[in-house]
Amino acid sequence: QFSGLLGTVYRRGNLSFTRDGNSLLSPVGNRVSLFDLKNNKCETLPLATRLNIVCVGLSPDGSLAILIDEEGAALLVSLIGKCVIHQFYFHKPVHSVKFSPDGKKFVVTKDNLAYLYHAPGKKREFNAFVLDKTYYGPYDETTCIDWTDDSKCFAVGSKDMSTWVFGAERWANLIYYSLGGHKDVIVACFFEENSLDLYTISQDAALCVWQCDTELDGLKPMPPKDAAKEENAGENEEELLEEPKGEEIHGKANPSEQETRNKVKYSRVAKYFFNKEGDFNNLTSAAYHKKTHLLVTGFASGIFHLHELPDFNLIHSLSISDQRIASIAINCTGDWIAFGCSGFGQLLVWEWQSESYVLKQQGHFNSMVSLAYSPDGQYIVTGGEDGKVKVWNTSSSFCFVTFTEHTSGVTAVTFTSTGYVVLSASLDGTVRAFDLHRYRNFRTFTSPRPSQFSCLAVDSSGEIVSAGSQDSFEIFIWSMQSGRLLDVLAGHEGPISSLSFNPMKCVLASASWDKTVKLWDMLDSWRTKETLIMNSDVLVVAFRPDGKELAVAALSGQITFWDHENAVQTGSIEGRHDLQMGRKELDKITAKQAAKGKSFTTLCYSADGQSILAGGLSKFVCIYNVKEQILMKKFEISCNHSLDAMEEYLDRRKMTEFGSLALIDEGGGGDDGVAIPLPGVKRGDMSYRHFKPEIRVTCVRFSPTGRSWAATTTEGLLIYSLDSGLIFDPFELDIDVTPSNIHKTLRQKEYTMAIIMAFKLNEKKLIQEVIEAVPSSEVDVVCSSLPDLYVEKLLEFLASAFETSCHLEFYLIWAHKLLMLHGQKLKTRSVKLLPVIQFLQKSIQRHFEDVSKLCEWNIYNIKYVLAISQQRGMKRLAEEASVDEEASVDEEELDSDSDYLM
Repeated sequence: QFSGLLGTVYRRGNLSFTRDGNSLLSPVGNRVSLFDLKNNKCETLPLATRLNIVCVGLSPDGSLAILIDEEGAALLVSLIGKCVIHQFYFHKPVHSVKFSPDGKKFVVTKDNLAYLYHAPGKKREFNAFVLDKTYYGPYDETTCIDWTDDSKCFAVGSKDMSTWVFGAERWANLIYYSLGGHKDVIVACFFEENSLDLYTISQDAALCVWQCDTELDGLKPMPPKDAAKEENAGENEEELLEEPKGEEIHGKANPSEQETRNKVKYSRVAKYFFNKEGDFNNLTSAAYHKKTHLLVTGFASGIFHLHELPDFNLIHSLSISDQRIASIAINCTGDWIAFGCSGFGQLLVWEWQSESYVLKQQGHFNSMVSLAYSPDGQYIVTGGEDGKVKVWNTSSSFCFVTFTEHTSGVTAVTFTSTGYVVLSASLDGTVRAFDLHRYRNFRTFTSPRPSQFSCLAVDSSGEIVSAGSQDSFEIFIWSMQSGRLLDVLAGHEGPISSLSFNPMKCVLASASWDKTVKLWDMLDSWRTKETLIMNSDVLVVAFRPDGKELAVAALSGQITFWDHENAVQTGSIEGRHDLQMGRKELDKITAKQAAKGKSFTTLCYSADGQSILAGGLSKFVCIYNVKEQILMKKFEISCNHSLDAMEEYLDRRKMTEFGSLALIDEGGGGDDGVAIPLPGVKRGDMSYRHFKPEIRVTCVRFSPTGRSWAATTTEGLLIYSLDSGLIFDPFELDIDVTPSNIHKTLRQKEYTMAIIMAFKLNEKKLIQEVIEAVPSSEVDVVCSSLPDLYVEKLLEFLASAFETSCHLEFYLIWAHKLLMLHGQKLKTRSVKLLPVIQFLQKSIQRHFEDVSKLCEWNIYNIKYVLAISQQRGMKRLAEEASVDEEASVDEEELDSDSDYLM
């Protein structure tokens, strides 16, 4: 089941804060990620649109969201249930969408029109998108929307440099009003709080302040007769049109004096310019917080300004990157400002008062190439073509460290067995070792002659590092301790494509394009132990976790399994048909013909060694059963048609007598500031960056815990985990095993029997209830009497319970007693039980880190309180001493006075 998307935090579209202001919705390709800024967690909603999302509208109560893709297909999504409620198609690209503050209506702008829809009500009607009115006015495409606080009116900005104010109802003194005064495209328009006063901002960094002569209370409703006639006219028109347009309101840019008599009037009271210099004049996005009167504007140069309106006082100016700021959002309190930069895929949340980052995340600039899990499954390291190595936390989905030492693309990454050292190989001719304690590059391994490294492997002890070369066909071996080059293994006659160490022995398997796999003995003077001959170029090689089997994927599309001790092939899988390659837009051959040349480029065994994951230049990842050699499941990693090679057949609507329309770049380039030099420029011209990325899977890896697997793809880093939903999956179920009988056994204090019965029924809540009913003094006795089969099941339950439960000490007692009493027996089945033990270790380790941080914080606080109390105590003592001194001086004076009197 799809679990989460890492590695990409923002692509394009508008950012939105949730109602409480603690979470941020960010469009990532055709999915949406929800960043919980208070708890420092991120989750990707389990739903996707057909193309990349361009705009998101969030309802005021925070329960609904409208996601609209590039072609105008919309999804109405429940953010509570995280599911799709309704689908709708707007037929044309939509520029912006915004709910009214009362949540009853929303406006959608496309082309030069604004459409007012009824929002789904409290009853959640089936037909969620009911058109109320269509507004005509601007001559060019619309760009932005803003509502008044009472939902009576809304304003729409346009590329024709005008801003239009429309009444959401038919007001007698305001049906429409057109505002000019700008010399460039309108980027944003904002109403002042509880007012019809308006601010408009254009792309040439100019701000106009408009004052209205009427308050919101001064809007007069239309007489009922006129409204009835208008409704009838609208109904008649609807019958003639294919797409119902509701009531139509036609605005005029220059209405006559008679039409404007007794109507609302606007006057421009001020015009301000953000930058006098020509460099920064391209204003790209803006946001306004009405309560604090805070205006935030972003520019193409990566600079943003904070101004206080209406006086236009500059509060702050800062540069966050050298890319254009594509989207800005402010949370409800006005403390946090979110910025999205689509060029680098950056997402930043800035607390402007303390001038500090709440969130600072950036994915790989180019595609990810490689990934690896840490031994406890808590972290994932990724390497990309941008030369960066990033380490991600699997529980929070955030990147917490980025290493930028490589000067060229990273081809392979891996963890050592300790989990605190990350190794990466690159095309810049270096293999680097990074320390996760101090976050530094502490070793750099190089070859005598510069070589481009294509693959990497480290042995189970973490002492021997090996890397394969693309150009010299050699394998280089280094010592991790000294950093010295130990040996150069020559023998392959083609580029080295993959390396893998046997987890149980010091044997290295190397795959090459010369159609061979060589096995090298690391303990016996680096000699070739065996050479396995294949029928085509070998692309990837992988050892089973117990080291007894070797899987090899070749260019022919076959996966072969070998008993490497005896050099005997034990099985093979014909995987070419399962890849199911899509057809690229510019392909001259069909997808079926293209698939004949495709193969798996990445392999990985599951944690128990019973299954194997395979991926390649396709949108599918296949999981095979090794023993039966059959396909168990095919995962479609994306349904995003904004990527290339997704379609099986070409779209006939794009085929003309002159060729495919896909060859012509239709985009005007206005959004990205890129002008097309000539009509008919080919889309494949990389210098203009108007090309579709191709869907592919570059690396798949299973988590050591056996609960999830990850894949680096064109979309980002996708995580798939076991479905933790309600599934009735009983185990050795008898007719007597019922919830009532389990409760009865519990009341009789037969705890071991109750636990066995609960595991047979396999209901998680019931197992939890039974285990938590056992007194801590009885845990020792229950653990010693549990059968071996249920010891494994109980360990697995404890590992998952640690992730959610707050009964930390109680479950630690259980885990300790089980491992102490059954440790020797479990060791004999260590290969099979390793995923469960690592899952348990990961859960305990996470709690250990959290508790240790809390303890350190408490120790610091106690020391601070003691220091302050000590200071105050010293002050009090000093004050008391000074009071005593004054009193003694007074007494002496009195004595001397009395002596004098006498």
